[in-house]
Amino acid sequence: QVQLVESGGGLVQPGRSLSLSCAVSGLTFSTYALSWHRQVPGKERELVASISRYGVNKNYTDSVKGRFTISRDNAKNTVTLQMNSLKPEDTAVYFCNAYLRAYGPGSSGSYWGQGTQVTVSS
Repeated sequence: QVQLVESGGGLVQPGRSLSLSCAVSGLTFSTYALSWHRQVPGKERELVASISRYGVNKNYTDSVKGRFTISRDNAKNTVTLQMNSLKPEDTAVYFCNAYLRAYGPGSSGSYWGQGTQVTVSS
């Protein structure tokens, strides 16, 4: 019933921008904080950014700080990751996650999307 569907991934050259979107359904959207994670095959899934229920608080991992921006639209039940100045090391599958604040992003009981591939290459 609960669904998170990422979109917007693709192939992009270094230095370019890309915007990812995640459409959420089946839950009370504003009850959940949201996050973006990324994963390279064979490696740990990494928390990239998170945003609180009404978008007041945002957090980013150091490697994307100043380049990526997370936002949410509670009227459309979507969360977006705007990625600027992309680097080859940003290449990964990007996942969105809906979680309860008290338990943290990716916690037990949180919900995951299926992921979308982002490839940064010349």
